Amino acid sequence: MNDELFDVIVVGGGPAGLSAALYLARYDRQVLLFDAGQGRSTWHQVNYNYLGFPGGVAARELRALGRRQLAEYAQVHVREHKVESIRRAPGGLFVATAQNGAWQARALILATGVVDHYPHFDGWDAYVGRSMFWCITCDGYGCKGARVVVTGNTDAAAAEALQLGRFAGRVTLLTDSAECALSPKFRERLARAGIELVCDKIATAIGSDGQFEALRTRGGRRIALDQLFCQHGATPQTQLAAALGVRLSHRGYIETDVEQQTNVPGVFAAGDVTRLFAHQVSTAVHEGGQAASAANYFLYPADLKDD
Repeated sequence: MNDELFDVIVVGGGPAGLSAALYLARYDRQVLLFDAGQGRSTWHQVNYNYLGFPGGVAARELRALGRRQLAEYAQVHVREHKVESIRRAPGGLFVATAQNGAWQARALILATGVVDHYPHFDGWDAYVGRSMFWCITCDGYGCKGARVVVTGNTDAAAAEALQLGRFAGRVTLLTDSAECALSPKFRERLARAGIELVCDKIATAIGSDGQFEALRTRGGRRIALDQLFCQHGATPQTQLAAALGVRLSHRGYIETDVEQQTNVPGVFAAGDVTRLFAHQVSTAVHEGGQAASAANYFLYPADLKDD
């Protein structure tokens, strides 16, 4: 085990983790940030909703800017490894084990994010963030007048298709399943809105440089499109949290209080891993800063606290 003792280990190098590390650096804490280079902020999205970036900022660029900002602080140490496990050690320390060793800290911030479930076809990953999206808040405005396909086999997917009708020139809902699980109520709503419902699976995509031209279904349909909005859900990355006894919601997300504290003393969480809704960069940055502030207070000796 590495002999160095850090104040806080931050797991996750997206906007939440970067924000947490920055706040902790400004509190003059010794921080170890693990960034495995994965997650939503490593795709090709351009974020137009984050204040201060006219014309938008690419998610990868925002990550790079965050890392450059952290490089100004000697208190922040970065390891580009995936954390394999975290355990409690005698004395209440947290020990994180990764590829090249184990490191210990007095507090822990989990900013491990989620994994989105996109439809898989040959070359699917080239489209993510270019013409295949998941968030109407982030990217609905950008499909004004476009031909849009929404994929999903739930009433929630149907609701997304109906809402995208405010922007798009034409919307099609493709279940990406041989069966159709939509309720009669939402089938009727789609029909009233003029949104075609196709109960079929994607066979192949036609396009280049991450831009769709058409989809071919297994049933032989050719659906022309400009953009695809995927509504197949996401899985929060909570394995490390669960192993520490952190409480999860019925949807599998980490439960925190308003200060991002979990039920385990010294463990905080921030970003998309903490909630089902409001998965926004602005939310992640806020939660990262809040988690860092709470962790900093947690580390104060009793004489410095006001309670």
